[in-house]
Amino acid sequence: MKDPTICFVIPYFGRWPFWFEFFLESCRRNATINWLIFTDCEVPDSGPQNVRFVPIAYADYCALVSSKLFITFRPDNAYKLCDIKPALGAVHEAELSKYDFWAFGDIDVVYGDLRAYFTARRLSRKDLFATHARRISGHLCLLRNTPLMRNAFRCIPNWQARYEDQRHHALDEGAFSRLFIRHKNWPEPLRRFAARFNPWARCSEFIETHSTYTLHDDGRRVVPDAWFYRDGCLTNSELGAQALPYLHFMVWKNEAWKGVPPQALLGGAGLPAAGTWRVDKDGWHAMVE
Repeated sequence: MKDPTICFVIPYFGRWPFWFEFFLESCRRNATINWLIFTDCEVPDSGPQNVRFVPIAYADYCALVSSKLFITFRPDNAYKLCDIKPALGAVHEAELSKYDFWAFGDIDVVYGDLRAYFTARRLSRKDLFATHARRISGHLCLLRNTPLMRNAFRCIPNWQARYEDQRHHALDEGAFSRLFIRHKNWPEPLRRFAARFNPWARCSEFIETHSTYTLHDDGRRVVPDAWFYRDGCLTNSELGAQALPYLHFMVWKNEAWKGVPPQALLGGAGLPAAGTWRVDKDGWHAMVE
């Protein structure tokens, strides 16, 4: 079965975070997947061939969104772009025309072997792939590139007004999730029974990939002590040898790494390209096997 084509669309404005080389290297090692990044940041000299940077001013990007969605989109804070993630397939329909799937996501992540997780067989079964069990994750969501899925966001109640509002509503993980997964706090057997009557639920997959926390069967939510990257394969200290599709290091970024000089966290020059390293609350480290 042939691998479907996939493209991530990520608008990002401001300045690149200090870990950006690790993000890019993990893109490079997923060579059969593409990334399309709209940005006002400096384009890296040696970016991966499968990552295309589109230089654009923030105001111009907002104007593009306005023209494509027929709304007035002028947020003061670029964080508001999170709300429009479900609409990126419609905004960039022309750029995505040759792809079978499109994805939205963040750059505070490191990808493992995405093809090992999003296999051709898996992608043949559904139209939306969420990486949490009971909600869509803003840091990675994969959608089939069809008119239905590109425009699913239009079913969000009052989406125009909420997009035009300056406030960040977390629509990507909240209101958009509720189209596909309802009654999430009901007992699981009852929720699954009700989902049979929701066509959005029938075309979607919600499976926990343990990208931010490891969620154990006994209900514990644990931040692994460390993650390990070996030539494109990601594992962590909680799940042993189980290969995982990606790491979202939000917790360390917002807590342990806050206020620490970036150079103290990066593990030395050349580490991203080395292809083997460990990351934990103290940053990145060379790993000797």
